[in-house]
Amino acid sequence: MSAKLIHGYEVVIGFETHAQLATKSKIFSRASTAFGAEPNTQACAVDLALPGTLPVMNREAVACAIKLGLALGSHIAPVSIFARKNYFYPDLPKGYQISQFEIPVVQGGEVSFFLEGEKKTVRLVRAHLEEDAGKSLHEDFLGQSGIDLNRAGTPLLEIVTEPDMRSSEEAVAYAKELHKLVTWIGVCDGNMQEGSFRCDANVSVRKPGQPLGTRREIKNLNSFKNMQQAIDYEIRWQIEEIEDGRAIQQATVLFNPDTGETRAMRTKEDAADYRYFPDPDLPPLVIAPEWVERVRADMAELPRVMAARFVQDYGLPEYDATLLTQSKAMAAYFEAAAQASGQAKLASNWIMGEISRRLNAQDSGIESAAVSAAQLAALIGRIQDGTISNNAARQVFEALWSGEASDVDAVIEAKGLKQMNDSGALEKIVDEVIAANPGNVEQFKAGKDKAFNALIGQIMKASKGKANPQQATDLLRARLGG
Repeated sequence: MSAKLIHGYEVVIGFETHAQLATKSKIFSRASTAFGAEPNTQACAVDLALPGTLPVMNREAVACAIKLGLALGSHIAPVSIFARKNYFYPDLPKGYQISQFEIPVVQGGEVSFFLEGEKKTVRLVRAHLEEDAGKSLHEDFLGQSGIDLNRAGTPLLEIVTEPDMRSSEEAVAYAKELHKLVTWIGVCDGNMQEGSFRCDANVSVRKPGQPLGTRREIKNLNSFKNMQQAIDYEIRWQIEEIEDGRAIQQATVLFNPDTGETRAMRTKEDAADYRYFPDPDLPPLVIAPEWVERVRADMAELPRVMAARFVQDYGLPEYDATLLTQSKAMAAYFEAAAQASGQAKLASNWIMGEISRRLNAQDSGIESAAVSAAQLAALIGRIQDGTISNNAARQVFEALWSGEASDVDAVIEAKGLKQMNDSGALEKIVDEVIAANPGNVEQFKAGKDKAFNALIGQIMKASKGKANPQQATDLLRARLGG
């Protein structure tokens, strides 16, 4: 499928995502990574690079990198190198950041997701281990700025994509899928408001078939809503600049959610500007194959593996299986309902339809569903055995969701929703409808299908909606010889 063009321009987007690793201590020291401490109470001598201190690698951070590599289908380098990334910034106490450059720990891989029913795949360049910098605090009402070094040395994995995305919608879908993955495998808590999952979007535009345009990097996007707004604004801005005859300058920009605009922060640096060189205080990181296999053995079932199992075991379409594995809680809810009802596709339809619609309206997850998996299974069972129609099922569901009742059969009984399955009584209604509507009968016999549907409507009305639609259809056809 060709890329969507905006005013004749193709959009090109690549991502750099910083995922804070779920370790209790920092990447090269024993200082705590807990969020919310008083400023500068969790920055130790190693984090500040005081004379005589040496960094020591956090083993758990490496294990997190291995997990992510396995989850992404990446190559995990048996030997990788740490480097010093040199730049001056007030919240960088060392004057350099320990990162990886030429040989990262995780290489290649991909992230796949569905967007509007179409499967998309974004290729990854790498994921490398590095330490975070501190944080600048700007107190506008005092006209002062301060530095909090609690984050300095916090372990990160920077995950870098190829420029494979062609719209803000694709970019957000990729970010959501990556967010799901890092939280699923437990390497990151994914808290965007606390800065645990921060995305930088590299955005450029070009005419189709032309070389890549000059990119601008939107830094520190910390919500999916801001991400889409920022990218859309940047796309419009770049196209307007080019159409007005101005060249795009490579830059780092920030997004202001209050104005909905991006603004340039500084000229974008290239790798040469950082003067990378191997860190003399850290030996090469060696990861033995046995370590990788131990991590693999301890990992929970991955989303893509679980989705493939749902296709194989439950006969679901790949699209359904992918959506049902958006979270462990969603997958568990589906499996419980599918196994209890024996109707996997119906369970999937209810979860992806009515339940998801209500949860989205509440902006909440499946954990907040007011109808349990067991209740949903019971409801599906009553549809399947002909006790209630699909119409009545929606009424039962509403009663369960609103808390009006908790038992499916009790709701059916109290509301008188049972379908009429007495063939004798239904035959009588069918005969009466045929006798009362000779015009529709003649039209049907003349080949007009709408007349048949009108007769079914009359049957349902006469039975007060309790007739089994399939049974009514069969009886009417038998009577009319159709």
